[in-house]
Amino acid sequence: MVALLALSGLVILALVREQTGTQGFLVGLGLAVLPVPLLLAAFRWLGRVEPGPWRNLLFAFAWGACAAALIAIVANSFATRWIATTTADPAGADTLGATVIAPVVEETAKAAAVLLLFLFRRRDFHGILDGVVAAGFTATGFAFTENILYLGNAFGTDQLTGGSGIASVTAATFFVRIVMSPFAHPLFTVLTGIGFGAAALAADRQRVRRVLLPLAGLLLAMGMHALWNGSATLGQFGFIAVYGAFMVPTFGLLTWLVVWTRQRELRTVRTELPAYAVAGWLRPSEPFALGSMRARRLARKFARERGGRPAARAVAQYEAYATQLAFLRHRGRAGKAGADFVTRERELLLELWVRRAAARPALEHAARLTAPRVPYGAGWAYGPVPAAWPPQGQPPYPAYGENPYRR
Repeated sequence: MVALLALSGLVILALVREQTGTQGFLVGLGLAVLPVPLLLAAFRWLGRVEPGPWRNLLFAFAWGACAAALIAIVANSFATRWIATTTADPAGADTLGATVIAPVVEETAKAAAVLLLFLFRRRDFHGILDGVVAAGFTATGFAFTENILYLGNAFGTDQLTGGSGIASVTAATFFVRIVMSPFAHPLFTVLTGIGFGAAALAADRQRVRRVLLPLAGLLLAMGMHALWNGSATLGQFGFIAVYGAFMVPTFGLLTWLVVWTRQRELRTVRTELPAYAVAGWLRPSEPFALGSMRARRLARKFARERGGRPAARAVAQYEAYATQLAFLRHRGRAGKAGADFVTRERELLLELWVRRAAARPALEHAARLTAPRVPYGAGWAYGPVPAAWPPQGQPPYPAYGENPYRR
């Protein structure tokens, strides 16, 4: 896969440079890179509850910037030329290519990265936010390459016509693609990511749902993409109308959805982990601390100040494994646990156990700073005691080593 992406990168680099020229390529590269750090940071923030491995995110970005962009350039050009030759209508071919061919080809190419992660990195793909983050990184990479091409061509046009300043084609292209709509491609592909995330939440036996949900998300992404590309054909104010009536409200709705999902995942952590605290695997204060992003950040800071980067890394890994454990138990209580429930639970508990020396003092410190102390039994706990805590002396689930959710 690395070799494939590297080869795709070299080919797409040559194609873009051939179309824009060296100077246009450098100008496009310098302008197109501006929104990339902000978009990647936003998607990384959304995935901080259960951060996935960096190799998955790098793969998604590289696939979008190299493989998906190459597929789109080749397929779109071939399809547009074929339609123009067949119909003898170049103008109509360009319109049909932008509104029909491009959305189908581009969204399918980007969705392939999410599909590969869903199939081959299944342990890192647990829910909607995982799909959103994977789709966001892929689409950001794709938009980066596409923006280089558009901005480089715009610069070449200005070189031929003598355009400069605010009235130049480069400035207009920069304003539309970088200032007004840097979120366009991520917005489309996030719909596909939500479909895959919803499929990840479905039980293994719900095979139809696991197939239909990603397809529905992909179709929505294609439809939104087609509407956006087609806005240029709706007259002088078509672009503004589509932007204000559809793009901005959809962006706001999806932003609310993913932030709400993020908060829901934190509540799942606070609800599910107390059972393991009662069983002795975690300290009573840890479920609250692990369910608060502020407490997690304070715990990593505490560990870094006292044990350096290795200790902070151990705490971050502890937080990630504890979150996976909470999600695993949540799926089990919902009747969606797979046959490997017990094996996976044991693996996660052992990962926590080997990192407890660095993580427990840090999380205890973070809990003291972020939550009030409340009485619990003969001792104290931090924060409000969740309703999921069973009475003392009563096991939260059957003896360890048995699947409490087997049906």
